[in-house]
Amino acid sequence: MPMAHHGEPDDNELILRICTADTGAFETLYKRYYLRLYRFAFRVTRQLDPIEEIINDVMYVVWKRASSFQPESRASTWIFGIAYKKCLKSMSERLQGEHLELEKAEDLIPGVQDSGLQNLELEDFISVAFGKLPADQRTVLELTYHHGLNYGEIAQIMGCPENTVKTRMFNARKKIKALFPDFLPESHADYKGSLL
Repeated sequence: MPMAHHGEPDDNELILRICTADTGAFETLYKRYYLRLYRFAFRVTRQLDPIEEIINDVMYVVWKRASSFQPESRASTWIFGIAYKKCLKSMSERLQGEHLELEKAEDLIPGVQDSGLQNLELEDFISVAFGKLPADQRTVLELTYHHGLNYGEIAQIMGCPENTVKTRMFNARKKIKALFPDFLPESHADYKGSLL
């Protein structure tokens, strides 16, 4: 999570400075969020081609609409809300492969790292399983496991009730749990009971 280093302004302060057309504040915020937005846009759209355009569109909105930011909110919630809308707008019909970091896989699928699968096999499984989820469920997983946001913040970003976010998380976990045995060798069948 991008945080201000000691003595640097936090994200909310940067946005308030952007309201006054402070290009230095904008550049700092852009650098802080570039990689997070890149990763987020890829995980939602599952395409590399539109990512730079999405990031630029998001940051253009941040520059132009900084005055609409509510300072009592988290800057990341506001920025990812903009990014989510831009990602949805840019998505096309077919999605490509996904990669969930192995250390995050254990949070999503308890016991998976101890399953005996080689890292490459595990990455392939996670890629396929994550790729079978609808965009809204992938987004909930991405924001939860990769960006550490809570359900309330995710609901704000996605423009839906918090209970809808919880339902999407439940359904994503259920689908991954159902898919997991299909990707495990028969010798690992005993691990299916430990999922989620």
